[in-house]
Amino acid sequence: MPNWLKNAVFYEIYPQTFKDTNGDGIGDLNGIIEKLDYVKDLGCNALWINPCFDSPFKDAGYDVRDYKKVAPRYGTNEDLYSLFDEAHARGIHVLLDLVPGHTSEEHEWFIESKKAEKNEYSNRYVWTGSWIQGIAGHPYIGGEADRDGCYMLNFFKCQPALNYGFLNRTENWQLPPDHPDCIATREALKDVMRFWLDRGCDGFRVDMADSLVKEDDENKSATGRIWKNIREMLDRDYPEAAIISEWSNPEQSLKNGFHADFYLDHQGNGYNTLLRDYETDGGDHSYFKKDGKGDIMRFLHDYLPKYNATRDDGYISFITCNHDTPRPGRTLDINELKLAYAMILTLPGVPFIYYGDEIGMRYLDIPTKEGGYTRTGSRTPMQWDSSRNYGFSDADTDSLYLPQDTSEDAPTVEAQLKDSDSLLNEVKALTALRHKYPDLQADGSFEVVYAADERFPFVFRRGKLLIAVNPSAEKASAGITATGEIVHQIGEVSLNGEELIMKPQSFAVVESE
Repeated sequence: MPNWLKNAVFYEIYPQTFKDTNGDGIGDLNGIIEKLDYVKDLGCNALWINPCFDSPFKDAGYDVRDYKKVAPRYGTNEDLYSLFDEAHARGIHVLLDLVPGHTSEEHEWFIESKKAEKNEYSNRYVWTGSWIQGIAGHPYIGGEADRDGCYMLNFFKCQPALNYGFLNRTENWQLPPDHPDCIATREALKDVMRFWLDRGCDGFRVDMADSLVKEDDENKSATGRIWKNIREMLDRDYPEAAIISEWSNPEQSLKNGFHADFYLDHQGNGYNTLLRDYETDGGDHSYFKKDGKGDIMRFLHDYLPKYNATRDDGYISFITCNHDTPRPGRTLDINELKLAYAMILTLPGVPFIYYGDEIGMRYLDIPTKEGGYTRTGSRTPMQWDSSRNYGFSDADTDSLYLPQDTSEDAPTVEAQLKDSDSLLNEVKALTALRHKYPDLQADGSFEVVYAADERFPFVFRRGKLLIAVNPSAEKASAGITATGEIVHQIGEVSLNGEELIMKPQSFAVVESE
């Protein structure tokens, strides 16, 4: 386990929309370098950068054309090497986004795989044995190659699926995971990882990590064996490199080699009930919605079994949001966001702050861009200051990668830094608290002290720290022995030794005597 992960607070950067330094309306690597001091000042000591590799950008870079080349719109490979160096000089680790399940249809491997003549890439992708033979249960394309066969897709038409084999084979064109050509796919992935690790990258966030072997069993055992093999390489050759999975099943991912796994926003799961429980009829029942009448037990019934089963294997990563998820500012006001982030940043595991969430950037209802569709509204340009285009770019406004929030009260970093009561300054205080107290690190202990169905507050313990949150619009109390010094609070909280009393929308961290 990389030691640095224990105290890591990540900042996710969508490179297209973070900071543009060359005036083309699109963010770039030099823009990230320019803002590294801001990231450090925020209290984040690690970055996850969404795909910055060469791509036709039909899926915003998740359709990779060349894994070893930076997309020209972001800069050069040398710019990325400089970013690694500049980040490391500030004590910041950098994860790149690894897309192992598919490539762009324009990737060199796929161009070779489409050829009628047999070659070393013929089985790099999943192909049927005939132009007229489809793939039941999977999207596929026919009639697009000289080769006699149809090829499988993972998502969009532009994303042919790489071939890691089929665990449960039903057709003669399906290869087993231990076939030499499937092993060659795995080794090609490891080669890409080594390329970037050797140049200063600190690891990878892995896109759709559970989707490699097709027709895998419910435990993803064959896909898991691939990641265990990769973990063996990392432990041997790059012991401080981290891999974090987009899997959202820690009982599978952490036991198969990943250091951490994202707790993603899936409808009805525990994380979803905290921030985005508005997808079914009947209103918004998110726990952090002050009038939502949320229930912490819905979160705990889902989270606790995951945590208890995996706390010795790795970390669960809570996110404020990501590039695929509606920003929490879509439905939560500033006070609600403060409380939500306070809990996220004091729970176990490795937390991730999505760029702009620290100032409460809003989700915008805008047209799709580069395959974003409903996700596009969470990918708008960062709002730095009151200058043109909120300081994101000097380009004409009409030339920006995406439109920005035009509201009179659109939040900016500049304005919130000047406001001692701002969301940004609250986030900075919370990250400082997390770094100050070892009990708040990823592997610190966690114990539920008070939680009840449809009741407030929620109280938990991290070592010598007692943490309590009351997101509701009503006063709440808990009959618990609580003594010590309140080292951080939002709203009004009091202790009398026998009872914890919390005013509406309050939070406290108590250091035990």
